[in-house]
Amino acid sequence: MSILLENHIVELLLERNDKAMSLLYEHYGDTLLGVAFKVVRNEELAQDVLQESFMKIWKNSDRYDPNKAKLFTWLFRIVRNTSIDKLRSVNTKSDKEIQIDVSDVYKLGTEGVNPELMDVQDNLDKLDDKYQIVLDALFFQGMTQQEASDELNIPLGTIKSRLKIGLRELRKIYGSVLLLTSMLYIF
Repeated sequence: MSILLENHIVELLLERNDKAMSLLYEHYGDTLLGVAFKVVRNEELAQDVLQESFMKIWKNSDRYDPNKAKLFTWLFRIVRNTSIDKLRSVNTKSDKEIQIDVSDVYKLGTEGVNPELMDVQDNLDKLDDKYQIVLDALFFQGMTQQEASDELNIPLGTIKSRLKIGLRELRKIYGSVLLLTSMLYIF
């Protein structure tokens, strides 16, 4: 795809012009459907994911920043994350159907847990920027460590170190049990 066409699509998205969606579908639809299918391994689910993804793209078009990522990278992440969410949703639904009689599996002891303290993302601002960036990429943008390394242009070893130190710093804020519980809510 030419840079001119990509820039035109971005402009249309930012203007909330319907033409942007038809251009996106025309130029990226097949590839993004392939991304969804690779994750969910089901044609019908992949089509649902693509439709949901395009709705998210439209709703969040003002969040796209060409200085942070190419348009395809941004689209790819939305489709990939939506695919993962869909797969988890389907798996959770089937798990619940299987475990109808089991109500106490995986009960977490939450006595004394203050719900206001459970939002890890709100407490990231208490960490140094270098740790915030890595934790945000890994936990809230759904990147793997290698993807974060590539996207942030930071060596993989540094990503791993910053993850470890960032989690240690959050543990100081929450305490080890609270951090584990908080991280479970993320996934």
